[in-house]
Parts: sequence; structure tokens; C-alpha cells
Amino acid sequence: MSGLATYLVYRVFAAGFGRLPEPLMRRIGYGLGVAAFHLARGRRSMAERHMRRVLGPEVDARAAARAMFRWYGRYWAEVFWVTPARREQFAANAMVVGDGLDRVFEARDEGNGVILALPHVGNWEAAGAFAAEHGLGVLAVAEALRNERIVEWFISIRNALGIDVVIARKGGNTTRALLERLHAGGIVALLCDRDVTGRGIPVDFFGEVTTLPAGPAALAERTGAALMPVGAFFAPGKGHAFRIGPRVEVAAGESREERVTRTAQRLALALEDLIRHEPPQWHILQPNWPSDREAG
Repeated sequence: MSGLATYLVYRVFAAGFGRLPEPLMRRIGYGLGVAAFHLARGRRSMAERHMRRVLGPEVDARAAARAMFRWYGRYWAEVFWVTPARREQFAANAMVVGDGLDRVFEARDEGNGVILALPHVGNWEAAGAFAAEHGLGVLAVAEALRNERIVEWFISIRNALGIDVVIARKGGNTTRALLERLHAGGIVALLCDRDVTGRGIPVDFFGEVTTLPAGPAALAERTGAALMPVGAFFAPGKGHAFRIGPRVEVAAGESREERVTRTAQRLALALEDLIRHEPPQWHILQPNWPSDREAG
């Protein structure tokens, strides 16, 4: 399918889902996710591997993977359903579990910036919209896709939700934009449970060494910003429930490389804790460990 055709499909889905009431949107999303579970055999197999990794070898991996696809269908349904007019409603139907929001405000008031480190759970865009409605506007990094039309469409959606976006392009100014936001005492949000570039830091993650992005740990070590893991989980019905983990302190070390590596490992453990709250909401359907690639 050509880039233009793919973009037009996205716009058609957005137009269709945008007309739906929220409960129907949610049910259709679940249904499409289950349909994808039956059709996408390769992704289904990878989802089963990941669920066994998180939940243990005795788990019914097929059932857990089916639930993962079901939640992932809801994620895409919400992406297509959200419009600028629904931003306030989107944020109003969300809550933070515990006192995590107070701790984010406290960290922001320290003046060194805040790094929200997120795994691919639930709907991470909902976290950005919620933050914006509470005066905590964030700068997020988005993956550079080949289809520039879709990239621009995603940026427009996130901007409408109150999320500023910088695209991670080769030779771009991503790091500079993040540093500027943090030096100004602002907030950045980084998805950090999948190493897209292949240039990440080796860490032990769910019992096997893989690489995860260096960005959150490196920025925290460089700027003194508060590093806080966040999970943006779906609620059982409408809305979202955010979990904000304890602040990850920058580790001691004789060199910057050592400090960043040890901090990245601390963050990996914090992400594990978040993901274990609702493992089927963790939407990693791609190979994420060396053994995954060998199995594929």
C-alpha cells in the first residue's frame, strides 16, 4: 500500500471512530483487537513469549496474549476516536492511583525538570492529555516513520491533547530539545521499554539481558532532573488509571557511563514493577530480547 493510501486509511478510521459514542468505540476496539489476535500469527507468537516472560512459564500464554491484543485494539480505537473537542473529557475520565501526582508537582518545583519514563502500557497519550489539563505540559519524543503524512497526523493529534512533540530523526535536534525543556524546569515524557535504534544500554529486563534506550538515565544524570516511571493503564470501563512509581535516583559510579548504566538498570526494574500491575496491557508485540529474534 502506498504512503498516501495508508494515510487515507488512517483518516477514514479517524472519521469513522470520531463519530462513535465512547462505549461503542471501546467495544469495537476490543473486537478488532481480538480479530487481529487470530489473524496476526507472528505477532501473536511474540505476545505469548512476552507474557510467559512476565507471568512465568505456567501461565496460559495464549489467553494472556489474546487479552493483550484486546487492550491493544482499544488503544488504537482511542487514538482514532480522540478529537480536540474531547480532550477535556478524555482527561476528566482519568485518575492517578495514590499520591503520585503530588510527587510529580514536588519534583517539578525543584526546578531541575522531570523525566516521565513510560512503558508501552495502556494509552500513553492519555497520560499526556491528563498532565496538560493539570498544568503539567509535556514534551514527548515520537519515532520517525517513513510515511511523513502519518507522522504529521500523529503530531497534530498529540498537539491537540496538549502534548508537544519532537521527532527522533537521525542528525536531528532531539536531545537539544529535551535538554532545553529540562533546563527550563519542564517535563519530558519518554517511552523507554523498547530499543528502536539498537544503540541502547544492556540491562537485565524480566530475567534476560537486552538493551533499552539510554535517554532517560542519561538525561537524569546530566541534568539532575527527577526520573519517575509512569504507567498509563486502561480502567476496566471508560477512562484510565495512572500509576507513578517512586523516583529512580541516579546511581553512583566513577564514570558517567557507569552512572548511566546503573541508573538504566534501576529504571528497568521500576518498569518491571509497573508492567506487572497489568501485564496484558503491555503492548510490545515485536522482538524485544535477543532470544526473540533468534526464535523469529
